[in-house]
Amino acid sequence: MFLLFAHVTIFAAAAAPGAAMVHFLLGVLVHIASLRLFFITALFLALAASAQARKHETGFLDRTVSLQGAAFKYQVFVPDDWSPRQKWPIILFLHGAGERGSDGLIQTEVGIGEAIRKGRARFPAIIVMPQCAKDNWWTTPKMEDVALASLAAATKEFKGDPSRTYLTGISMGGYGTWDIAMHHPNTFAAIVPVCGGITASPSLKQKYPELAKKAYADEPKSYAEVAGKIGKTPVWIFHGADDPTVSPENSRKMFAALKAEDGNVHYTEYPGIGHESWHKAYAEPELMTWLLAQKLL
Repeated sequence: MFLLFAHVTIFAAAAAPGAAMVHFLLGVLVHIASLRLFFITALFLALAASAQARKHETGFLDRTVSLQGAAFKYQVFVPDDWSPRQKWPIILFLHGAGERGSDGLIQTEVGIGEAIRKGRARFPAIIVMPQCAKDNWWTTPKMEDVALASLAAATKEFKGDPSRTYLTGISMGGYGTWDIAMHHPNTFAAIVPVCGGITASPSLKQKYPELAKKAYADEPKSYAEVAGKIGKTPVWIFHGADDPTVSPENSRKMFAALKAEDGNVHYTEYPGIGHESWHKAYAEPELMTWLLAQKLL
């Protein structure tokens, strides 16, 4: 359209005498230059907006999952180089009893969330962090459903790879890791229980009545039953040798039971370390390399 305007203006200017004609022509050229600048700027802004639209959110993201008419907040960590053009390994992390609640945030401050903040490049995976409700335990059916629903939603949204789906948890989340893994065979390519177990001391049962309802009896057949259900799923267990909250005997006996089943199991026990063994576990240089190398057939 601006070319048509220019032609009309030049025609009008042709009828004007010398100096006037030059004046008109200069005005036309300025007008054309302004229009060119306008269209170039508009094109640049359109391209910039398109590029921004293609850029995806990364880092810790707020999400909500609905289950049985209730909403549960959870967090998803998305790596900086995430792209929808490929499938991604995905890790379900279960926090400890101290992070229970409904804010949807505190569970990222301990365990794997803390490790990510110290070195996010070490975690090239989607990491799902649901939150267990107050006065509940990860081993209760409702909370297991919340955890798995959060995992399913994140898998769909962020292109999680079902063949490279992993499970880990600390303390109460360690109990949940054993429980969910044995009730959902062929779901996880590997599991990493940290300072967890399947049995509980009388003092722990008294402190957490919800755990008492699900804990196994501390006898050989309990460990053999769980190990049989875990089967050949790769397992790396971590525990502090001086843990006063969850006895390392839980992990030692599970390790022995899995070995008896010819399971694919590793056990790391930290001398002189108490309950918070997750600091050292998630800082292990080989952990993520080992974990992400596991794959369901």
